[in-house]
Amino acid sequence: MRTFGALEHRAFVLIWAANAVALVGIATFDAACAWLMTSLNPDPFMVSLVQTATVLPMFLLTLMGGAIADVVDPRRFLIVNSAFIALLVAAFAAILSAKLATSASLLATIFVLSGAWALNAPAWLALIPGLVPPEELESAIAAGGFAYNVSRLLGPSAFSIVIAVFGLSAPFWFFFGCNVVAIALLGPRRAPKRSEARLPPERVVSAFRVGLRHAVHNRRLHAPLARAAAFFLFASAFSALLPLVARHALGLPAFYGAMLSALAVGSIAGSLAFVSLRTRFGLDRVVVLGVALTSTALFLFGSSHGAVALLAASVVAGFAGLVVLTSLYVSAQQVLPNWVRARGLAILLTVVFGSASLGSAGWGKLASANDPSTALLLAAAGALLTIPLTWRWRLESAAGVDLHPSPHYRKMNLARKVDDDEGPILVTVDYRVRPADRASFLEAIAEMGRERRRNGATHWGAFEDVEEDGRFVEIFALDSWLDLHRLRERVTNADREVEQRIEAMLEEERRVRFHVAPPRRPRASIVEAATIQAVMRTLGGRRRA
Repeated sequence: MRTFGALEHRAFVLIWAANAVALVGIATFDAACAWLMTSLNPDPFMVSLVQTATVLPMFLLTLMGGAIADVVDPRRFLIVNSAFIALLVAAFAAILSAKLATSASLLATIFVLSGAWALNAPAWLALIPGLVPPEELESAIAAGGFAYNVSRLLGPSAFSIVIAVFGLSAPFWFFFGCNVVAIALLGPRRAPKRSEARLPPERVVSAFRVGLRHAVHNRRLHAPLARAAAFFLFASAFSALLPLVARHALGLPAFYGAMLSALAVGSIAGSLAFVSLRTRFGLDRVVVLGVALTSTALFLFGSSHGAVALLAASVVAGFAGLVVLTSLYVSAQQVLPNWVRARGLAILLTVVFGSASLGSAGWGKLASANDPSTALLLAAAGALLTIPLTWRWRLESAAGVDLHPSPHYRKMNLARKVDDDEGPILVTVDYRVRPADRASFLEAIAEMGRERRRNGATHWGAFEDVEEDGRFVEIFALDSWLDLHRLRERVTNADREVEQRIEAMLEEERRVRFHVAPPRRPRASIVEAATIQAVMRTLGGRRRA
């Protein structure tokens, strides 16, 4: 497979170029916001709030963005959302040009824009599979990662140039222009046709709930989530305090731009070296390497004020952050079936952003109470401590697990037609287990319960009959008949192996029953009930008269 063979497809090139231009604008905006805050309010806590305002909306909205990307046309959504971003940036640039900007207005702008970006990110990812053939999908993802890393290199350079030539508001007008170009590249072409699905798409709120439920009950996903929470809590210290490190070192925006560019160079080097590192050491040891290098970079940021040492630390930090995040991303990919992959990855990013948001505010507060060097040195020590504390959360636990769908369920013989929206649904499964297999069955049925819940069941339970030895009843509930169909389609080959283990312990074939709740008569509201009672009293009074 060629590294960037996907760029031979014109449809993908247009979307890739639109994304790349938008990313350059975002990188320029990020650098400009951090530097502007050091002019509006140089207090370390306020400077760190720039990072918090950037990542907190991503923590809050990325999962919702993943759900939205599954149920709407992502291209049209990107156009509308990018237009909103452009208008908001233009408004803030005008305020800044009029010298009316404050630290509060800057933080509010960052917060709203970050929320819009959080909703945009899954939509960009959702477009890719429809633009390239399956054999070029990895190439397309690699090209997207390359665009991101290059934007981190070009954005700070653009920031340094335009702010030096045109002034403080120039980077924001530059970002406005990037969004206009991105919208123009998104507009000319038709949206790719979605693949025909056997079942209608989920609603956004339902998709959101199911994604969360899957993450809770997918134990293999817990390892990358735990590692991400621990790592970014400490790694966020350098991104939150980097503007102050640069200002204390030389006091020039150009040097801050150079440090951001050095971070991007390290990220590009990490992306090029990752495959080789993973092949040689495995994901768990690559993460250990990344954490150790991050601790080294934090130590250099906190103990050195020389330009060369700080630039070297920036390269190391960029390299380490990239290899850790990519390792976590690959691990999550391995444990997520296709139907929930976008939402599962969004949950991983939500944990990353949430941990980084909490860490940024905490390290900023500590830097205000003491000094940035103390906060950075403590973060370096804390990062090292995460290695032994999180080692039991192994990232390679899903090696060899088959997550392809297992369409083995037979057609249901129904006494009547059941509509998709009927429900709730109760499913009961009777088992007759050989007495010698009781312990093994209890272990397997608990694993089956996790499968039911991560595939959509809202409630689950298993009960042992105390009057009939060896008889067990499994029950689980779903919101609707359509959700039952979705659950049956989501069963993977790995899930099927658990079912086969259970079947091997049975004395007779299991019995499955499907139950639909009868239609409920809607209750009158309090106002309606009061109105009816008043009318009845009036009519009764008239009859008595």
